[in-house]
This record gives sequence, structure tokens and C-alpha cells, in this order.
Amino acid sequence: MSTLHTVLGATGGAGRSIAEELIHQGQRVRTVNRSGFELRGAEQAVAADIETADGGLAAVAGSGVVYMAAQPPYDEWQGRFPKMLGNVIAAVERHGAKLVMVDNLYMYGPGASPMTEDAGFGAADKKGKVRIEMVEMLDAAIARGVCVTSGRASDYFGLHGENSAITALTIEPALEGKAPKWMGRTDVAHSVAYLPDVARAYVILGTDDRADGRHWILPHAATVTGTEFLDAVTTAAGLRPSKRRISKPMLYMVAPFHAISRESLGIYYQWDQPFVADSSQFVSTFGPFESTPLATAVAETLSTQKAVA
Repeated sequence: MSTLHTVLGATGGAGRSIAEELIHQGQRVRTVNRSGFELRGAEQAVAADIETADGGLAAVAGSGVVYMAAQPPYDEWQGRFPKMLGNVIAAVERHGAKLVMVDNLYMYGPGASPMTEDAGFGAADKKGKVRIEMVEMLDAAIARGVCVTSGRASDYFGLHGENSAITALTIEPALEGKAPKWMGRTDVAHSVAYLPDVARAYVILGTDDRADGRHWILPHAATVTGTEFLDAVTTAAGLRPSKRRISKPMLYMVAPFHAISRESLGIYYQWDQPFVADSSQFVSTFGPFESTPLATAVAETLSTQKAVA
């Protein structure tokens, strides 16, 4: 029987995109979340709470490859996220499966751009520290002989990407006919990731043994300035050009009343200086990767989001 690919957090943006790409490629797929979400084309749907050890074991049992795309609420990462990952690592180790960690770039910290797999970690904010802790957990598992790989991606957008800052600030307002906004400076380079492209990259990590035992920076849709992304959105949506932005003082004003704004203060540097991902090691190892052109990716996101609204 062919390998069973289990996606943890299958209702989130990355998780659902990975599951859909696996189904598209003809793989056997199990989707896992707390409610047992059923995705058309998936072989199994399991309801499990991976914040418990028993939930992690139940979610992973019988899997060949496990994609860890689940996460706690954005303002509850500390404590909860590492515990969740620990349960998944223990379950993967127990059942002899391969773990593909869905990761981001928070661990690098200010001044790290362009970010590569070999760069050191300099994050001092609480969210970056959580990500460093989790990388250390993954590395410890690798050292014990657990089959682990991870993919790191920047801010994403695309269908089902509701939890993304880019979606909240640009895509959702545009769908309502409002001017999109950008976080931080609009004149510095920022890598953005289109979810269907990200999903294809994660499936490569899950199905290619050359990925094992290493962390990878994934190919991205584009490296753009905020102005360029806003222009792409307003052009695709038929709106007037927008230069609206969220400044740090604005975040401070709303932070006492808005949890996500409070959490964003610590990582504001990502939007106030270049934040560029270098995927050259991925491409040199796995071959050319054709990312969706930005204009196409934005137009597809707007049309698909509108269709499900």
C-alpha cells in the first residue's frame, strides 16, 4: 500500500493547501484537526487534539509522512506551540514516520536579510524565541535518528490564507472595494509566498529523501516592495492605487485593545527593513521551481477568495 500523508492543521492556510496539493498529486491523504474536517479527495479525516500526547499518537498512527501545519492562536504561541510540537515529534518517533515541519523565518531576527539556511539566529522577540526553541527540538530529534525536515516560508497569501497579515491588510479590504494597506515601510524588499507554490514545495520535502535531516528555505512568489504588492492588488481588483500603511505608532495605539497588534510589535522589524528569503539551496538541490508570477498569484487569490465568500 502506498504511503499515507497526514496533514495536521488541515483547516489552516498552509495545511489545507498542502492537503489539496497531495490529493492533486494522487497521494493518500489523512486530514487532522480538532473537529475531523473532511476534505474532498482525502482518504481519511481524523479528529484529534495534538496538544495531548494521546491526541498526537492517534493523529499520526499509520502515517508515512506527517506535515506539521497546526499551531495555536497567534497570541498563544509561548508554551503551547512547543508542547504541541513535542507531542508530534514523540508520535512520529513512536510510529516511525517522517516529519515535515511547516516553519517560518521568525528565528533569524533583525538584520539577517537575505536569509539562508546557514545563517545564525538573532531573534530576541518572544515569537522569534519560540521558533528558535522549536528548531532546537527538531534538531534534537534529528540527532536521535528521527526522520525530520522543515521548510521555512515568509508571509503567505492565497485561498484559505485568512490568518496571514498580508491577507488581512491587502486581500480582504480589496475584496470589499476598500483601499489595501501594507505593514511598515512600503519601499523595502519583502519576500511573499503564494500558498499553492508553498504547498508544492512542502510536498517535495515530504516525498524526496534528499530533504531529510535538514531545514530549507522555500521558493517564494516574489520579492517585492510594499508599493509593488499594493499596486498588484489594486490593479487586479480594479481599485485606485493605494499608499496606505500601518506604522509602528499606529500599532502602539491599538495594541492595548487588539491582541494581534500587540503580537506584531515584536516582529515589526520584518516590515521596516529588508526581509528577503534566499531559496538557492532548495533550487540547487531539487531543481528549478517555477513560482507563480505575482500578478497571476494576486489575481487568482482575489478570484478564488471572492468565489468562496
